[in-house]
Amino acid sequence: MAERPARTSRKPHSAQVVRTERLTPHMQRVVLGGEGLAGFSAGTCTDHYVKLLFAPEGVTYPEPFDLERVRAEFPREQWPVTRTYTVRSWDPEHRELALDFVIHGDEGLAGPWAMRARPGDTVRFMGPGGAYAPDQDADWHLLAGDESALPAIAAALEALPAGAVAHAFVEVSGPEEELKIDSDTEVVWLHRGDRPVGRPLVEAVRALPFPEGRVHAFVHGEAHCVKELRHLLRVERGIPREDLSISGYWRLGHNEDGWQASKREWNARIEAEQETTEPAAT
Repeated sequence: MAERPARTSRKPHSAQVVRTERLTPHMQRVVLGGEGLAGFSAGTCTDHYVKLLFAPEGVTYPEPFDLERVRAEFPREQWPVTRTYTVRSWDPEHRELALDFVIHGDEGLAGPWAMRARPGDTVRFMGPGGAYAPDQDADWHLLAGDESALPAIAAALEALPAGAVAHAFVEVSGPEEELKIDSDTEVVWLHRGDRPVGRPLVEAVRALPFPEGRVHAFVHGEAHCVKELRHLLRVERGIPREDLSISGYWRLGHNEDGWQASKREWNARIEAEQETTEPAAT
């Protein structure tokens, strides 16, 4: 089941910014490289992710950086803050790791860092984790998400073999946020505008005439939206858990620290609610 993350290295990697690129008004790509990535590797998962480590403002750590030493010697409020980002691509030959950041000006932590990143800047991170890749034996694929899931959806589409049947829905704020994806699948771009986050995505997936056969689905984004889609797919459509990678990447009104602290309880409550409802026959 794709909810279970792959085991990640407990030793942080250290990398340098190689280059940056503004992909859209609200999407920034940062490419990392350097000798610190000699021990990094990513497998076949298209939702591989890393956890970037940011020192709180005004805090510096002794070199060489040792996360266990930091946690032993520094007060908890001075420990690194983590932010999770999907691996957009990993080039083992050139040892380059590309991460795409959704940015909103100075809002947040990782977005502003990505905007200001310059070649030579150092960043440390844990990982990779990850658990999902399109099942080649599935009859068709469903991929749905908002901006936060776009890197993983793009990676999944590019990993599909020629001729694979896939329906992909990506919700973004407007047409200026669409990206070119190297895939035969035609992405349905949903422009949110002033509508609530997730509403266009839920409506589009609900309106999809499901093809015959077994579907393998990847559905990620804002937690309330994902909750609705989980009910649609698990309860109304009767899709087995093992054929779903579905989870909230973020939640309105919460930063990552707050969301991660409550995510386990949130997911458990949703599972309990859905267990009381008999899944519909497909």
